[in-house]
Amino acid sequence: MCRLFGMHAGPGPVHATFWLLTAPDSLAEQSRRMADGFGIGVFDPGGKPVMDKAPVAAYEDRAYASAARTLEGTTFVAHVRYASTGGNTLVNTHPFLQDDRMLAHNGVVEDLDVLDDRLRSLEVLDLVRGETDSERVFALITGIARENGGDLGDALTQAVTWIAENLRLYAVNLVITTESELWAVRYPDTHPLYVLQEGSEDPHRGKNSARISVKSDEMEQNKIPAVLVATERMDENPNWRMMDSGEILRVDRNLNTERSFPLPQHPQHLLTLADLDPHTAASQHPLKAAGA
Repeated sequence: MCRLFGMHAGPGPVHATFWLLTAPDSLAEQSRRMADGFGIGVFDPGGKPVMDKAPVAAYEDRAYASAARTLEGTTFVAHVRYASTGGNTLVNTHPFLQDDRMLAHNGVVEDLDVLDDRLRSLEVLDLVRGETDSERVFALITGIARENGGDLGDALTQAVTWIAENLRLYAVNLVITTESELWAVRYPDTHPLYVLQEGSEDPHRGKNSARISVKSDEMEQNKIPAVLVATERMDENPNWRMMDSGEILRVDRNLNTERSFPLPQHPQHLLTLADLDPHTAASQHPLKAAGA
């Protein structure tokens, strides 16, 4: 399945170094079999969104794919893609940018023709540049946010609820960042999504997952707190918490967190792995950790 990572470092900005596709213990061989691309997005100190992404697997350009990327900002989002819909192209590679927000998604939403009709009604289908369900889900959120005056929490609730009531879905796990906020959604309980709130007494010492690794000497030395969201626990910290099914998490500029549960308990048309075509199903299987 795709790997998601989000981090909010408070008022910031801070420097953080990321390794995507190949973690420090090297997973080039697994990337050769499975990865379809990677991307990372940040809002720089001036509030400008910056993305570095490419539709390549580690074996195609190992030096580029495994290079350390040091970025400065307050909110960060990273994604390693295992394609379920859409070809292996730049326009299909996460994260996506719309209306000064960035999104990365893990899951599957089907009935895209029905979703496209809804996007037309909101006059946002032109935001979709590629073929993925993820970018369309983002456009739905964006369209609703434009209608409601920019209330992102309400837009997330309305968008995911509409999907749950009208479309076949396997999972809709999201990380969205703005210049000052981080949002995460886990729906339903198909895929895990974890959150960790680090205090100044528990400084960031580097986080390593099977696909995404991040380290910040600045955060460690200055004991800068942070909130992290990831598809798997990235270290042995006992405070990692799995988000509940249907949970929407908001992290504000000062790292205050709010949890809400406004989504339907169960989707109307929940898919299983057996319902997916073989290619899509393969993209949703959990991946083994290094050495497994």
